[in-house]
Amino acid sequence: MRSALTHSATIGRHPGLARTGVASRRELKALGCTSHQIDAQLSAGRWRAVGNAVVLHNAAATADDRRGIALINCGPRSVLTSFTAAECWGLRGWERDDVFVLAPAGTTRPPLAGLKLHRVGDWDRVSAIPHRRLHRLAPALVIAASSYVKPRPACGLLAAAVQQRLIRPDALRTALIGAPKTRHRRALLLAVADIAQGADALSEIDFSRLCRRNGLPEPRRQAIRVEPSGRRRYLDAEWVRRDGRVVGAEVDGAIHLAPQRWFDDQLRQNEVVIGGTLLLRFPSVVVRNEEPLVVDQLRRMLR
Repeated sequence: MRSALTHSATIGRHPGLARTGVASRRELKALGCTSHQIDAQLSAGRWRAVGNAVVLHNAAATADDRRGIALINCGPRSVLTSFTAAECWGLRGWERDDVFVLAPAGTTRPPLAGLKLHRVGDWDRVSAIPHRRLHRLAPALVIAASSYVKPRPACGLLAAAVQQRLIRPDALRTALIGAPKTRHRRALLLAVADIAQGADALSEIDFSRLCRRNGLPEPRRQAIRVEPSGRRRYLDAEWVRRDGRVVGAEVDGAIHLAPQRWFDDQLRQNEVVIGGTLLLRFPSVVVRNEEPLVVDQLRRMLR
């Protein structure tokens, strides 16, 4: 066997291998390795077998190695999905140690630690990039978002992908429409509308309905504030307590996560408080999905 085939770094650069530190036996044989030569490398401890995968070194497995191991053991049509795919597409701040893989229905889960296997029946409808073994970002994010028990972090995940300029809201909306069984689907669709600042972003209307449902005073909406600079600002909701103190509330859609918007919001809040208004702020996803928490804080503030 040529010396190039005995060194994983050289093998990894071969265009026939998609993974630099991991290969299947079939891939190694396509490069000229015989079964005897592969077994010799394994016996010598220079390589090691993990299920159907061969790790082409004896150091600790890297993140890319673990992804390659998972894909080889889950079959030739499997692709990276969910949080793993999102990280491959460039999403930062939502990384996971587990490897998330999407495979056709009937795929047997291999006994690999840290593998999260998702199966789908209609494989022809899966939107992926085969040569990269990678689920496209929008449907991968939908799978990741649906893994959360509560909708708040699920909506935050979609907002982060848009804020990091990896995807547009309309692509997320299309993916959600195509996945009717997704957990928190309604909340996610409303969050995407907020992110896009579309005409159906109903966060303020939802807030007024929340007050009526729970016997809270109807707020005055879009109350005007004039800052010392002369700039006119608007509060989403406002009340006057019995003691004469003014209470304001702001409902923030996902667009408020953008850094410049967030900075502006902090300075705006300071001006409102300096002017004597007691101010509460609620993320729109909390207004929609954690109503008891919002109502409790409003009641205590309005007493």
